[in-house]
Amino acid sequence: MPQEPANSEIRVAISRSDGVVEARQRGRVMASQLGYSPSEATLIAAAISELARNIVNYAGRGEIIIRHDGQDMLLVIAQDDGPGIVDTQVALRPGYSTSGGLGLGLPGIRRIADHFEILTNSKGTTVIFGKRKR
Repeated sequence: MPQEPANSEIRVAISRSDGVVEARQRGRVMASQLGYSPSEATLIAAAISELARNIVNYAGRGEIIIRHDGQDMLLVIAQDDGPGIVDTQVALRPGYSTSGGLGLGLPGIRRIADHFEILTNSKGTTVIFGKRKR
């Protein structure tokens, strides 16, 4: 996989598990190039993986966008055209899951984020995750 310059934007189409893997790997590479520590890069990769898996599981297809904000934050934008999240407050409660999982995905991402937003309606969902270097 070619290495992107640290200031580039990466877009990965998500519809199957291979897209999940690609997005996670490319996000880890970008974080490392930007000087994030190995543990920070691992957290970013885990968040990307969770967001991409949510796209596959709940919307079928979408996109992960990874970019540096030009200052001090790596942004991950997960967007899809799925049915949306009915109640974001419930979805962000630790332990809540509609898929039988542990319910740690979105709450865990929010916990490690320096910036976190969910924009959702019946035509799709966008989750924005931002992480600053420590």
